[in-house]
Amino acid sequence: MIRVLIADDHPLVRQGLRAVLDTVTDIEVAGEASDGPGAVRRAVELRPDVVMMDLQLPGLHGIEATRQITAQVPQAAVLVLTMFEDDATIFAAVQAGAIGYLVKGADGDDIIAAVHAAATGQPVFGAGLAGRLRTWFAAPPAQDGPFPELTTREREILDHLAAGLSNAEIGQRLHLSGKTVANNISTIFAKLHVTQRSQAIVRAREAGLGRSPT
Repeated sequence: MIRVLIADDHPLVRQGLRAVLDTVTDIEVAGEASDGPGAVRRAVELRPDVVMMDLQLPGLHGIEATRQITAQVPQAAVLVLTMFEDDATIFAAVQAGAIGYLVKGADGDDIIAAVHAAATGQPVFGAGLAGRLRTWFAAPPAQDGPFPELTTREREILDHLAAGLSNAEIGQRLHLSGKTVANNISTIFAKLHVTQRSQAIVRAREAGLGRSPT
């Protein structure tokens, strides 16, 4: 029996994943979590075989939650759930210990196959991304500027953050919604291994960011 923990802040997503996994007899949904701290806590309590981890979790980003779970419950295989195949973010999740990813909206057969693969220690990636992962880890691409683990958009947001702009001001500058800015900042924090805005600003300014005009 493969025991699964589902971590996602959307009840309908959790219900949908549970409904799919309940169709097979060798998978049991051992529990659910709706935020990052809860995902870590439940993983430690339940010791699941597989954790299905949304990246955009409140309270603690999914990348940092993955890092903590793989450190505290090393037998748990973490499958990250993402809306898009964003290479930089998925690579960061792999560096944090994830065994693979699932795009939200994957069909039931793909979800079940991914859980079976993860439970036996097999990496779960699309063919295209698997090739890019091998290339990236063999020779990480050189980038002009600091923080190569960040996407171009994330570095741009971090630059404005270090310049002292609020989320609303960053959104106005970059024509992004407040939610998009907040989600990007959460991802930046996770990738930089910081938990506070002030820590990210210090890291960014030490690297020469924050000189954008205000």
